[in-house]
Amino acid sequence: MRAELLTGALPGLDEALAAVDAFDRVLAGGLIRPQPAQAAGLSALVDAVCGSPVDALVAEAAEKAAAGIADEQHLTALAAGRTALLGAVHDALVARVDEATARSRAVAPPFEPGAPLPVNLLAAARAWLCDLARAGWSGMDHELVAGAAPVVSALLPEPGLRRLAVLLDGFAAELAASCPGRTLERPPLRRWADLWARGMLLTQPGALGAQATTTTSVTGRLLPLGVDLQEHATAVQAQVHGVFEPADGGPARLVRASVSAPKPDTVVGAGGWQLLRPHLSLLAAAGEGRAMELTEMPLTDEGDLLWSEGRAAPGAHADAFATARVALPAVSGPATAALDRHPARIAEPVLVEGYTVEREADEGSVAFLIGGQRLAVDVDRLPAASPLTAEALSTSSACIALLRWDGGSFRLQPLAVQATVRKKPVAVHAGAWAGGTTDKNGAKAEKAATDAVEVLRERAGKLLRS
Repeated sequence: MRAELLTGALPGLDEALAAVDAFDRVLAGGLIRPQPAQAAGLSALVDAVCGSPVDALVAEAAEKAAAGIADEQHLTALAAGRTALLGAVHDALVARVDEATARSRAVAPPFEPGAPLPVNLLAAARAWLCDLARAGWSGMDHELVAGAAPVVSALLPEPGLRRLAVLLDGFAAELAASCPGRTLERPPLRRWADLWARGMLLTQPGALGAQATTTTSVTGRLLPLGVDLQEHATAVQAQVHGVFEPADGGPARLVRASVSAPKPDTVVGAGGWQLLRPHLSLLAAAGEGRAMELTEMPLTDEGDLLWSEGRAAPGAHADAFATARVALPAVSGPATAALDRHPARIAEPVLVEGYTVEREADEGSVAFLIGGQRLAVDVDRLPAASPLTAEALSTSSACIALLRWDGGSFRLQPLAVQATVRKKPVAVHAGAWAGGTTDKNGAKAEKAATDAVEVLRERAGKLLRS
């Protein structure tokens, strides 16, 4: 991997992100009575998309918004302009990753609107988002945020609208926890603007249906590389990244398989594995270092396996580092759907070797020096329910990681590391406890999690029987 390409400057990147930040500050202040600084922020967005297909729409919308008379169509155009700008940033960053890793990539199919959904429900969601934009984060209050509740309740019964419903529900919960907005010192401008813009676009007729990408059925061997565990107060998700080798001898490609489960906020650490483990045999395979043989398994254009236990069978032993060294250099990366193009979506499996570990004990930060280039390691993403720690990184000589872009630079999220102990290679995986463990620390964590889960299940049973 050519690390110098990942640390070098990308032409136009800073200017594009500055325009996004300027527009995000516009949303913070609200558009009901725009100030001169907000008009400047709107102009920055117009300048950034000049010459693009949305140029005229964004320019007209910015003019109306600066005058305080923007309607739903104008606000939608501003959301589209911001999304297009971040989409261009995404594409430039992915192109740089592909150049650094010499990786080819599938071409995304053209955007095609999906089946029509209830227009009145989409209009209700869009109206709430528009009211939010007019008030801004500084002007929001509990009454405004509570307006999302009936909208979410109306969206949830419709299967095709649940993606939008979940987004609005989570967004409203974050806003409610921060009300009233006038007391906020440092609101998360980029995150809230991301959620607002995505919500606005998903309320457009045909946008939600287009999220269901086309699938094909594939047969072959899946070689796991690592597991990314993502935990929230009320949910937990494990995403297995791997290399799929088609049985017909076609080119290998990067794929993902995910499983999610709801959870109470009292279940943490190893308890998350216990909730997920029964639903995905691939977790056990990844934890034990085995391949999976797939038969007619659905695979989306974006590289997501729609996992079906009946279409998968355990395979032979497959060492993740052997897979990374042999298969990763020749794999094809997945495409990204039009509305999903965002820098936060970048998560490319890579193998790094021959680095020097740079660790700041006081700050807890870790970085790899690769060929004189410094790549930061995101130790905050290491799962608590795992033997993979910052100490394990310090003695490692090889690392399988997800290459992400965060905070203005590329960062590595380790999935596994390899070190030499007594002249033998020893690997430590973030998902080592996914299928259970005999490790002393892991067994202790499993015991504590088991007790907590059993108590909660017993209480839930009593409530259901009463």
